[in-house]
Amino acid sequence: MKLITVAGPPSSGKTSVILKTIAALGLPPGSVGVVKFDSLTSFDHQRYDEQQIPNQTAFAGKICPDHHFVSNVEGAVEWGMKKGLSVLVTESAGLCNRCSPYVNGILSVCVIDNLSGINTPRKIGPMLKYADVVVVTKGDVVSQAEREVFAFNIREVNASATVLFVNGITGQGAFMLARYWQDTLDIRTLRDRKLRFTMPAAICSYCTGETLIGEMYQMGMVKRMEFDDA
Repeated sequence: MKLITVAGPPSSGKTSVILKTIAALGLPPGSVGVVKFDSLTSFDHQRYDEQQIPNQTAFAGKICPDHHFVSNVEGAVEWGMKKGLSVLVTESAGLCNRCSPYVNGILSVCVIDNLSGINTPRKIGPMLKYADVVVVTKGDVVSQAEREVFAFNIREVNASATVLFVNGITGQGAFMLARYWQDTLDIRTLRDRKLRFTMPAAICSYCTGETLIGEMYQMGMVKRMEFDDA
């Protein structure tokens, strides 16, 4: 089974890109599945159900989305193997721009949109820097100059990634992305594989449910600012 990780900021068009790429693959119905990792709520399962795509959705709730992802992605692979899938896509929303849900040897795709601002590629962090393919959406609603500056800023952060422009409405560009999906390796398990970058670190009193503000309530890993004297 081929495994692809698709990540990106919320509302960047990840689900639309996945749907158009699955269609471009041309595989028999039911042979491509999706596991969606989100924080609180998601309606993407309805879109997958409409296309008869096997899917599962997991919510992190009060847990860090990245930690929730890495704790459950092996189970997602086992689910895909039991379903007899040819391709499994894990979709993860990078909510803090520090997220990096990528695994060594697994095709990693970062989806960002042109409307988020030309400097956005410099703000996303490991999720963009360690991607194999960067997919840019909504490029049809900005000028050619803006697209070129946006792509330049992507390459400034990640010079080795392939940059593709995909239209989530028409599917233009999805065929090229589908070729990368087809060429990725087959796996049976993720056991003993390593993440490409460390997870966000935070073990403090607020992680365990503290709500009061003040230094006396703050324990564990706490990072404080240094302010200039007035």
